[in-house]
Amino acid sequence: MSETRENAGKIGAGRPVTEVAVGVLMQPDGRYLLAQRPAGKPYEGYWEFPGGKLEAGESVEAALVRELHEELGIEVEVSHLWHTLEHDYPHAYVRLFFCKVTQWSGEPHGREGQAFAWQSLPADVSPLLPATIPVLEWLAAEKK
Repeated sequence: MSETRENAGKIGAGRPVTEVAVGVLMQPDGRYLLAQRPAGKPYEGYWEFPGGKLEAGESVEAALVRELHEELGIEVEVSHLWHTLEHDYPHAYVRLFFCKVTQWSGEPHGREGQAFAWQSLPADVSPLLPATIPVLEWLAAEKK
């Protein structure tokens, strides 16, 4: 997966844009992984798809591989950019690159002490991070 980002670094809603690679880990049976934001982070305790900020000069793919290894201890084997979404949170304006991850090695575990849960539609954990809700809608639309 390679991603060119024409708008990288431009200003969103008059604020700097924070670019984030997000992994939507999918099991063959349609279950997906949500992780709970750890204590001390904005929206602590909210559930989200795992991922993290792109470092300077880093591709979406490289950030995804690095973040999922750091957070869950897995090695991404197959992924593709699926959707991009911008969201204006009080603490940051983010551009989220949602990548479907369909193959990985290793068993996910919370390396940062965060809880995680395999979910089916509809999600049965809450609260959900606001930018997570459209992703669940996209997954539901694909099932139709």
